[in-house]
Amino acid sequence: MNRNEMIQAINRNPVFYLATMDGSQPRVRGMLLYSAGDDGIIFHTAKQRDLFAQIMKNDQAELCFSADGAQIRISGKLELVEDDTLKDKIASHPTRAFLAPWRNSIPAEEFHKQFAVFRMAEGHVTVWTMERNLEPKIEFDY
Repeated sequence: MNRNEMIQAINRNPVFYLATMDGSQPRVRGMLLYSAGDDGIIFHTAKQRDLFAQIMKNDQAELCFSADGAQIRISGKLELVEDDTLKDKIASHPTRAFLAPWRNSIPAEEFHKQFAVFRMAEGHVTVWTMERNLEPKIEFDY
């Protein structure tokens, strides 16, 4: 698997697990990818969530996708993206209909303040498959 194949695989399989740290305690939760491409791996949460506070305190994280028979782990630094145009684009995307009640219940400015978009612009990728279990890891930088 190379970088382009990895991007295609995780876009086809957008559910992933995100590992962060809460002090000395690791925290893992399921997430939904917004997009992956040349601009990085993009996902979102609400600023009032524990996840947001954990990332703001320690921006190092690992994402784990199960895609096309492979486990794809991507570790790196997350950055907060404060782009209201991107926030509106994400919130109005057909795959994000679940955001509509929240988005439509408050003024746009307040939604923009509460909605957090994160990007992992670069990271280290490790790919594992059952078939290659005893072979050297497939690793590359994103």
